[in-house]
Amino acid sequence: MPKPREDIWVCPTCGANYPPAPEPPARCPLCEDERQWVPPTGQVWKTMGELAGEGVRSEVREIEPGLLGIGVTPSVGVGHRGVVVLTPEGNLLWDPPPFVDQAADDAVAGAGGLAAVSSSHPHMYGAAVEWSHAFGAELLLVEDDAGWLMRPDPAVRTWAGSLEALPGVTLVQCGGHFPGSAVLHRSLDGGLLLVGDTMFITPGADRVSFIWSAPNRLPLPEAETRRVVEAVAPYAFERMYGGWWGPVIRGDAKGILERSAARYIEILRGDI
Repeated sequence: MPKPREDIWVCPTCGANYPPAPEPPARCPLCEDERQWVPPTGQVWKTMGELAGEGVRSEVREIEPGLLGIGVTPSVGVGHRGVVVLTPEGNLLWDPPPFVDQAADDAVAGAGGLAAVSSSHPHMYGAAVEWSHAFGAELLLVEDDAGWLMRPDPAVRTWAGSLEALPGVTLVQCGGHFPGSAVLHRSLDGGLLLVGDTMFITPGADRVSFIWSAPNRLPLPEAETRRVVEAVAPYAFERMYGGWWGPVIRGDAKGILERSAARYIEILRGDI
């Protein structure tokens, strides 16, 4: 992958990547949606090259054996980090951040490249197309949300419900934050979930919450919360990783999810 491109436009507020063009887009539909926000001073744009010139860089570190994290510092967009799920049959990049540079590319190439790229929801599509192009990887997006990809590309393959992207690695559509909000389940070593913010891990790493919009403080309704829990009910998992470096649930994640959902619904109904 060459140095960050000067013609790829990035919305620094939500992290969406836009197609190569000499001028920035007129607006960012993701930021104008009620789940996100436009800065009070107005829409801002940066090229990926400009971000690099301002000192933005990738940060790569192991999360656990078989999971390689890729973050961005200083933060861009919603500040999330991506995860490369390493398997003998190929690797999948989950929730790619909005910026990518040579250091991140070299780390992924050294880990065996990518067979696929996917995301939990549109706020974490990030630089998915750049990664897809760099490694000839499929871009797997839930059909319900694929229209939110601000940089359309022929590499996109849509799916719905669930998809075994690689042996032992399953993408599960849960809904909630977006109709196509999804999680990634890996079955090894007691099982784990990568959840983005489909389920929002709280600071104490001992419960989760359910959010329609985190920045705008909008809760998820009961019916959608139940849908999220039911979608992952068939899967066993001990660990849960959100869309950021921390917090992390390292044990009894499924039990914590179920108990948290029950309490969340009680509070929605006024039982506090």
